[in-house]
Amino acid sequence: QVQLVESGGGLVQAGGSLRLSCAASGTIFSASTIGWYRQAPGKQRELVATLTNGGITNYADSVKGRFTISRDNAKKKVYLQMNNLKPEDTAVYYCNLKYYTTSWYTYWGQGTQVTVSS
Repeated sequence: QVQLVESGGGLVQAGGSLRLSCAASGTIFSASTIGWYRQAPGKQRELVATLTNGGITNYADSVKGRFTISRDNAKKKVYLQMNNLKPEDTAVYYCNLKYYTTSWYTYWGQGTQVTVSS
């Protein structure tokens, strides 16, 4: 069983920065693909960034050049550094972990609110 706990959200002015953290439990962290998703009010949840266990990253076009995803396998943590934040980045941000054995297993955190004021 995997549990994910996000932290680091808050209120920031446009142009500011935040760093989200996600702490994972369980033994499969280093073998997993981890990522961040977000959901704004009235919108569907969308991918922000993912990072495979092999180091391959994928970013939404809207955050490329502003957000950076990273992981610390020893600490079982994943981070999202968010710079030059915009009001449209306002959303609940969710940590996600996926790993494959004989099928895909997916886990979600409870989410952390990020609000960017103009």
